[in-house]
Amino acid sequence: MRKSVKNRTIYTVLLLICLVGFWLFENFYTPDTYTSPDGQSIQTDMPSYVLPTSTTGAIVNHDYYSLSYNEPFEQAEWVAYPLEKKHLTYDDRKRPYFIEDPKVKTKSADWRNYKGSGYDRGHLCPAGDRRFSEYAYNETFYTSNISPQNREFNAGVWNQLEIKTRQWVKKNGTHFIITGGVLESGLDEIGEEGVDVPRYYYKIIAKGSSKDLKAIAFLMQNRPSNKSIKQFVVSIDEIEKRTGIDFFSELPDEAEDKLESKIRIQNWKF
Repeated sequence: MRKSVKNRTIYTVLLLICLVGFWLFENFYTPDTYTSPDGQSIQTDMPSYVLPTSTTGAIVNHDYYSLSYNEPFEQAEWVAYPLEKKHLTYDDRKRPYFIEDPKVKTKSADWRNYKGSGYDRGHLCPAGDRRFSEYAYNETFYTSNISPQNREFNAGVWNQLEIKTRQWVKKNGTHFIITGGVLESGLDEIGEEGVDVPRYYYKIIAKGSSKDLKAIAFLMQNRPSNKSIKQFVVSIDEIEKRTGIDFFSELPDEAEDKLESKIRIQNWKF
């Protein structure tokens, strides 16, 4: 009898240890990180006048892009980064693993949420824009930088927009890109953590100084399309209404209104 009681006590203690260990793992585990070479940070800054506001306050600054994480949707509401001519290389890089973002305090979604979902782990800051160094390339594989995209959309019209953006950079120099899914109520979810699947994705591309800023915005449905990317151009005001995010808020009000209220494609060669 005593032996049986003793065994039950041991099993209870072991169970408690396991439960405490699981709780600590869930709440305090810090995932691997794609650290910069020799621990040296090479910051690629976005000018403050092109950075959007955050609806969550959860802004994360990596060396080669920044983001605002939206925990209820388990993804970034925007990712922002500069794209320069020198960034556009064709270096062959080995794809690393997708890992959680150690800088997101609430933990970014595990990549396994996407497994078997039928959706791509779509990069917001494309890995193809960061081939110039192994570190910059690997940094795009944090799960805070991905969102569930229809596979044909990701490989099709969305990819065409990324290619066109690179063409503009090659011809005209540095551009600033802000992109993300439209996070709204009623979205489908995937995985155990409930990663929301955006119905629409947006991309805003800007160039120039704060005194002479030019910008173009795109809004695309998360599904295959044979339309020209030119047909997806919208005003920045429309994206603000859909997302609740304020873009270019540091510009003087008159300049901001002029930039955001109308569609202007004359400065962009398609």
